[in-house]
Amino acid sequence: MGYSKTYEIIWANIDANRHLRHSAYNDYAAQVRVSFFKDFGFSVEKLARLMIGPILFSEYTKFLREVGMNDSITVDIRVASMRRDASRWKIVHQIFRSDGVLSAVITVEGAWMDLNSRKLTIPPPEILGMIESMPKTEDFEFGPEKS
Repeated sequence: MGYSKTYEIIWANIDANRHLRHSAYNDYAAQVRVSFFKDFGFSVEKLARLMIGPILFSEYTKFLREVGMNDSITVDIRVASMRRDASRWKIVHQIFRSDGVLSAVITVEGAWMDLNSRKLTIPPPEILGMIESMPKTEDFEFGPEKS
């Protein structure tokens, strides 16, 4: 079972070439991550109470096709790899236009940060369960453990 959200492209996200501006793709991908966490019981407020938050080490966007004004996009979320304790992960987002054409692929690599110590941490078991329940890419694999 997959997870995705659909958004209408608004004027504020259009660039001088009259298509979706480059950084807006990443904004939509980030919103899908936040929505997934919230829909699975981990709102921004709950994460703050747990004193933990996701951080990104890298974000790579591959642009494939233009998206224009008043079009809509569907953005999905899938885990490509993670450590067994979910302390590190790689998430892939595909962005499709309303006609079903794949427009961009965004790959983010990240971890969890303890908001008190400001250091990387292993998430609590309930977050591990959420990450384990995420849709997976076809080539999903568990990443290497901490060395």
